[in-house]
Amino acid sequence: MITKVHKSVWISASVVAVFVVLFNLQPLAIALATISWSPGVSDSTLMALEHTGQKELKELDQKLRANVPKGHYLVVNSTVNEFYLYKGEQMVKKDICSTGSYVLLKKSEKEKWMFKTPKGEFRIRNKTKDPVWKKPDWAFVEEGLPVPSANHPSRFEYGVLGDYSLSLGDGYLIHGTLFQRFLGLPVTHGCIRLDDENLELVYKSLPMGSKVFIF
Repeated sequence: MITKVHKSVWISASVVAVFVVLFNLQPLAIALATISWSPGVSDSTLMALEHTGQKELKELDQKLRANVPKGHYLVVNSTVNEFYLYKGEQMVKKDICSTGSYVLLKKSEKEKWMFKTPKGEFRIRNKTKDPVWKKPDWAFVEEGLPVPSANHPSRFEYGVLGDYSLSLGDGYLIHGTLFQRFLGLPVTHGCIRLDDENLELVYKSLPMGSKVFIF
């Protein structure tokens, strides 16, 4: 049967494929339920249908297993703010993290930001040691400050992202935090925050191109 690893990963990464297979199984389930109540249906017919259903479920499990990455990958549950670091089917580390707050920041009807963590399958696109945060426009709007030019010195902050950062693209990072007491809560602007120890582990475990599944 499908293991916990598969449930954690494939709810987000392969949900479409799983649903397609499940919907293909649905007529069989309806047939089994209907025929079992029909008079005159032989035991051999029911056994044959059950065998077909078990075969299709086994094939589904094999497909899921075949798509589990062989190396390290990360799964992030943004609902409960937990992460799971895996190597193949083995869980290496499970702990709390912080993800998007879903707070809406509005400067005007045309300029507004929803601070949510994107869901889906991503890859590590870049890794940085001692990262420098280049503050986006919303950071100044949030503080009630005027938005400076694109490369103004006030945009650059040192030491606020922790010792490492891993980029998922589109400005979303896995990084550290100065406010570790808030880990486990949905308080970020969309990035994924980890404590110092976990950040170092994830940074060293995930090479460029590693998969990250967020659901």
